[in-house]
Amino acid sequence: MKTLYLVRHAKSSWANANTGDFDRPLNERGLKSATLMAALLKEKKVLPEMIVTSPANRAITTADIFCDTLEFPKELIQRRIEIYEGGTGNLLNIVQQLPDSGKTVMLFGHNPTMTEFSNLLAGNHIDSMVTCSVARIDIAVESWKDAAKNTGKLVWYEFPKKHD
Repeated sequence: MKTLYLVRHAKSSWANANTGDFDRPLNERGLKSATLMAALLKEKKVLPEMIVTSPANRAITTADIFCDTLEFPKELIQRRIEIYEGGTGNLLNIVQQLPDSGKTVMLFGHNPTMTEFSNLLAGNHIDSMVTCSVARIDIAVESWKDAAKNTGKLVWYEFPKKHD
């Protein structure tokens, strides 16, 4: 059994029209939501063995906040441009290449890909993962390479407004 936490980055700022999409920072609400959701995961005793993120500023900043709260060393975060580029095929490829020594992995990314990937793996029907939401998916495989469509089960789906 493998456990995958899919995290959509927190709310980003559109305040500076000169900032490109890749470089957009989190806004105040995003920073607050990331702190809240990271604390919720700590309360649930979530301890990722690996963290993989899009290198976009808003995703890496969200991952950093989770690392601070979950006491995960930031230097071990893996950044994968394919997450930013999108597509469920890219995410499935990344998951299938994960080392089997890691049983619990947290993946930070963007919509609509995060929602589509959750629905692909677990066969669930989340309409749209909201900013800073987290989906826990347990995947009934011994090796990450065997992760595929409908091999997972959505265990829970949490989002900031549920806990404000």
